[in-house]
Amino acid sequence: MATAGEPRGRLLEELAVVSRRYMASYALFNQALADHVGLHPTDVQCVNLLSLEAAPVTTGRIAEMTGLTTGSATRLVDRLEKAGYVVRERDAVDRRRVLVGTVPEKIAEFGRMWERLGAGWYGLFDGLDDAEVALIIGHMRRTVDFSAEQVARLRSGDLEDPSGQAS
Repeated sequence: MATAGEPRGRLLEELAVVSRRYMASYALFNQALADHVGLHPTDVQCVNLLSLEAAPVTTGRIAEMTGLTTGSATRLVDRLEKAGYVVRERDAVDRRRVLVGTVPEKIAEFGRMWERLGAGWYGLFDGLDDAEVALIIGHMRRTVDFSAEQVARLRSGDLEDPSGQAS
């Protein structure tokens, strides 16, 4: 393990600080976006995740995607339905199931706003070659997986560190 005085240790310290600023800046951006569209920040991210799905999903799937309980996911769907972002529909195959689908016009409106806000996003990568962009993609994928694991740990109350100490 690198110590703080070594080049790798200094880099890891800087990475820790930059990572915290990065996460905070995204959370603050998400809050500002949510305020702008009149939604809760979790609702904004649910709209984002639903727009990535190929087909309507159950409220249980929304609970899985967001890490919410099914009751909280139901209330989230209620808010999104009231705001016009989603509709509930009966599953054509299993009429007992209710699916949540996005409203194309609202998703398109959301997408246009996202395009205006993110117009400079690709410019951030102009000076990078394909290998560097691939490295960032790999990091983001690992971060998504790691974050999901940490959310599960937090929700389960499993806060033991590797040495066996509870937090």
